[in-house]
Amino acid sequence: ALIEASTKRVGDGSQLAEQAGRTMEEVVRSVHRVTDIIDEISAASHEQSEGLGQVNTAVAQMDEVTQQNAALVQEASAASSSLAEQARHLEEAVAVFRLSAEQQRAQPQEVRGERRAASQPAQASRAEKHQPSPAKERARPAAAVAEEQWEEF
Repeated sequence: ALIEASTKRVGDGSQLAEQAGRTMEEVVRSVHRVTDIIDEISAASHEQSEGLGQVNTAVAQMDEVTQQNAALVQEASAASSSLAEQARHLEEAVAVFRLSAEQQRAQPQEVRGERRAASQPAQASRAEKHQPSPAKERARPAAAVAEEQWEEF
């Protein structure tokens, strides 16, 4: 009876050892699955880290471009203000030369023509420069005109 009880206990122990072996194999398989999952999580974390680095770089570049655009807007605004000021000065300078419609009608046609000719740069040839202008001929005394006509005769 003692031998039978010992044999039974050895058989039960052997079954328990086999069951423990199977359980250990299952634990090892589970550890491998957990290791694979951890590796996948690590790879995904690394990819996310690289993605965040790229996003950070893009945001920094966008910030730099935004600052450059703001500087360009300020420069354009300053240039616009300067141009408006220059236009105002030019308008004031040109206003001196403007005549109202009534003033233009009051002046004889000849005087207006002389002003236009005087305001244009002299581009006459030498032969034209020696000829007296019509206004100068009208301003000469009649005796001087008569002498000139006598010399031509």
